[in-house]
Amino acid sequence: MTDTDLDGRRVLAIVTNYGVEQDELVVPVRRLREAGATVDVAAVSADAIRTLVGDKDPGETVRPSLTLADADPAGYDLLLVPGGTLNADSLRLDDDALDAVRSFTSSGRPVAAICHGPWALVEAGVVKEKTLTSYLSLRTDIRNAGGTWEDRPVVTDDAGGWLLITSRNPGDLEDFLREIGKALTSAGS
Repeated sequence: MTDTDLDGRRVLAIVTNYGVEQDELVVPVRRLREAGATVDVAAVSADAIRTLVGDKDPGETVRPSLTLADADPAGYDLLLVPGGTLNADSLRLDDDALDAVRSFTSSGRPVAAICHGPWALVEAGVVKEKTLTSYLSLRTDIRNAGGTWEDRPVVTDDAGGWLLITSRNPGDLEDFLREIGKALTSAGS
């Protein structure tokens, strides 16, 4: 991704206000914005988002753009679902977050989820017959939900009429961001 590659593209990132893995939120948001995309971060509440590093150490504080309840998924080209165990475990219980996932998948727009982020996809019931990756501990949940789990840095799958991009952890961010860039560039053509 280079500056202005993604002009006019809109990305919605969904998180809770505590426990999102810092680099899985901050790095994609920064890089996508640098490439010209508009990125909104929707959190459960309008309060500051307290990120964590490695699920335990305090990370950066991020201001949400809006709340999950106020987000209109129809106005975005791609959904970003960062991980962090605490974030992902709470996010999968939030009806607005699950509605956002279903809105993207039912309309054929891409979803990108990293680390524990695919838990929201499992809960939303959208991984059946999809091939994806995640943090290792989610593989049984994904298989039980009808998906195929693979241990690779990034997995893309366009089965079912929508593109799913997944990665395992922050160490895979370069591959993850490359595939997000491709998806957003294709969305603009």
